[in-house]
Amino acid sequence: MSAEILVPEKATIFIVDDTPENLTLVSTLLKPFYRVKVATSGEKALLYFAQHEAVPDLILLDIVMPGLSGFDVIVELKKKFKMRDIPVIFLTAMSRVEDEKKGLELGAVDYITKPISPPVLLARIKTHLQNKVIADFLRDKNEYLEAEITKRTQEISAIQYVTIFALTSLAETRDSDTGNHIRRTQHYVKVLAKKTPNTPSFFTLFKRYHD
Repeated sequence: MSAEILVPEKATIFIVDDTPENLTLVSTLLKPFYRVKVATSGEKALLYFAQHEAVPDLILLDIVMPGLSGFDVIVELKKKFKMRDIPVIFLTAMSRVEDEKKGLELGAVDYITKPISPPVLLARIKTHLQNKVIADFLRDKNEYLEAEITKRTQEISAIQYVTIFALTSLAETRDSDTGNHIRRTQHYVKVLAKKTPNTPSFFTLFKRYHD
């Protein structure tokens, strides 16, 4: 799978910055390649995400803003299920190592200081969009595999139950006392298996009892 295929066509980039000049500069740079949405404060950004089901593919987030800072905003974003996997890049004038470390520890995927270099910003955005596509694919694949395992486990349990029931019925046709005994044993083992965590399968318990 090539890098070009991995980049979503017209991905949505959400920019949060309280300075109109910065919004204009970055928006103008990105609009030829991406859909762009903007918010002039952390509060407005969080309100937008709360009111809209659609989520952006990536967020560019300033740190120093009136009201909620960029650090406050990313903390709130990570609490929301639909937003927690959206990559956030801090785009800020704060160049101290301590600030960059804090931003990355809070969950940002990157930290870019102003004044920006347009080629560098575009390259990093593209890289993180590619990473997001790969992460989404792996997450979906994992969920599919977990669902398949659950399905197969249920099928195996059903087969085990039917097999034991058939064996019990066969024993009953030969000897009603033995058949009733096996049915009672089946019921007891089933109850024990449900009540006891980390037990072997019902079939295994039944087999052990009669060995």
